[in-house]
Amino acid sequence: MSFSRASDALSRFTVLDLTRVRSGPTCVRQLGDWGANVIKIETPPHLSDGEGPGGPRESSDFQNLQRNKRGMTLDLKSPQGLAAFRRMVAKADVVVENFRPDVKERLGIAYQDLRKINKGIVLASISGFGQDGPYAKRPGFDQIAQGMGGLMSVTGLPGQGPVRVGIPIADLTAGLFCALGILTALLEREKSGEGQWVTTSLLQAQIFMLDFQAARYLTEGQIPKQAGNNHPTSIPTGVFKTKDGYLNISVTGQSIWERFCNAAGHPEWIENPDYKTGKLRSQNRDALNAEIDEATAAKSGAEWVDIFNKAGVPCGPIYSIDQVFADPQVKHLGMAKESARKDGSKLGLVGQPFTLSRTPSKIAVRPPECGEHTDEILGEFGFGADEIKALHEAKAV
Repeated sequence: MSFSRASDALSRFTVLDLTRVRSGPTCVRQLGDWGANVIKIETPPHLSDGEGPGGPRESSDFQNLQRNKRGMTLDLKSPQGLAAFRRMVAKADVVVENFRPDVKERLGIAYQDLRKINKGIVLASISGFGQDGPYAKRPGFDQIAQGMGGLMSVTGLPGQGPVRVGIPIADLTAGLFCALGILTALLEREKSGEGQWVTTSLLQAQIFMLDFQAARYLTEGQIPKQAGNNHPTSIPTGVFKTKDGYLNISVTGQSIWERFCNAAGHPEWIENPDYKTGKLRSQNRDALNAEIDEATAAKSGAEWVDIFNKAGVPCGPIYSIDQVFADPQVKHLGMAKESARKDGSKLGLVGQPFTLSRTPSKIAVRPPECGEHTDEILGEFGFGADEIKALHEAKAV
């Protein structure tokens, strides 16, 4: 194959990418960034509205979501396009889609259809609410899942009303869980020789991400509420004023509490009968926070970060996005990656959050233009020149 791989880690796998918007492309990006042969299949331009997943093709969002893929067009609603896709499935390892659940059935590309072609195929499906059940046919979007998944009820200041978090967390986590499901299915296939249908949804992902908040309800019957910047169980943990802004401080457990009091210059808090135990600190949270605010306002954030880190008290600044990428540790971790647009201009993208020692990931290729590699890809799947010409003449690609 003529294209550069992002890594050797998943280079033996071929992925047919039918996804759009965000959750599906997030899933496939994980596979492409680790070297899978990802083939992004889009609707031919004459049948499209001209705007791809993640917005306009040159937008930062699209560029970040769609790197490390090659692209082709295929009309799955045409007999010729569907036949070509089924032929590709025979040689592929994974198909990823995030259509409405009934679309697969109408197109004839549901798992039972694909398995007849290739028993080793892994079909991965992301939906708003699940592949079946009373809400299966509802349109699903990130903010809807944040609300129905309980996240908005625990986000924001007490009494403020429901608040959406600042990133599409249901979309992103559904994509990541789907990628994890695909890799799990591929590992199992090494034993059984058979593929599986991997399914997840924005709603499931969001509920899973509630984590200890959900466990508090399921195990203890507690219904968590908005706590603002205060941690619901570890006190004091939250945002505190400094001379030049705000600071995050996280005090968990008695030993860190005592180190914190000494570092803050208030050892008397240790013996204060209102703050002597974690339970008491929780009961007197507002009074304690007010005292801490008064103390931390005397110094700058940088001074406190230095003081608390030397004392072994978890803390950190609260950055704007530009400050995040200017931080020396973030630079050291290499979270900002440089690529190039089609015209050669520089393009900054977000790197992978984990590393592998022998098979690292990189931004190997820019996102494809619509249909950029159609003929090349079809040739790799065994289509002859006359067959490719016929697909073009039928406007199936």
